[in-house]
Amino acid sequence: MTVHGGEAPLSPRTTRRRRSRASFISVLGELLITAGVLVLLFIGWQQWFNDLVVADAYKGDAARLSERFEQAATPAPEPSADGSYGEPPAGATPAEAETFANFYVPRFGADYAVPIAGGTSTVRTLNKIGIGHYDETQMPGQVGNFGIAAHRTTYGAPFNKIADLQEGDKMYVQTQDGWFTYSFRNLQYVQATQVSVLQQVPDAPDVSATSGDRLITLTSCNPMFTAQERIVAYGVYDSWQPLSAGAPAELAAAGIGG
Repeated sequence: MTVHGGEAPLSPRTTRRRRSRASFISVLGELLITAGVLVLLFIGWQQWFNDLVVADAYKGDAARLSERFEQAATPAPEPSADGSYGEPPAGATPAEAETFANFYVPRFGADYAVPIAGGTSTVRTLNKIGIGHYDETQMPGQVGNFGIAAHRTTYGAPFNKIADLQEGDKMYVQTQDGWFTYSFRNLQYVQATQVSVLQQVPDAPDVSATSGDRLITLTSCNPMFTAQERIVAYGVYDSWQPLSAGAPAELAAAGIGG
């Protein structure tokens, strides 16, 4: 019999081969889709759920450190007529990965609390403790620039909301000496190599800091998920008060710091 207007009819063997090939491609496609879903789930776990877990651990670490500070606190001196406590104490520079302070920023969340440790080693400090202090910069409250760094994504992402800061937002540093309050001033975006933002007077190598130059400088990667640039947040020193005087009002109202 002659078949007109089309290809020759397929043999049973040819049909089986094509079905087998189609089944293999179908199974392979399903495996690839499943693998893709698993990768996306892992990324979601790493970027979201794991950050929540680590951030919660930071809060616990900060609470325990704060408790140790409070237990060792000495009686508060009498404040002056304007309510201030005079010149802030100069704390000793910590060793690498030595936890020496807690950081609180209400703009980052009502219960935000992350420890600060010496040095900015990615493995020893930023990945494990939370926030690192640049060794070459000053300590909290000192004349000059108190520089700190943290991840913006992963490992708890302590500086995830750095770009949300608004002028006047308070940033609090708690050490064994007391509470140091800073007010956010502005953001700056720089190349990763622009370390001059950490100078005593940022980007002013020939200018010496005076008593009015007491800054806090936060640095993190920018854009998010890359290390191409740095986002820099500056804050100016407001005040200091000893631990025994209690936490700053904003934190005390939220039940932080006793």
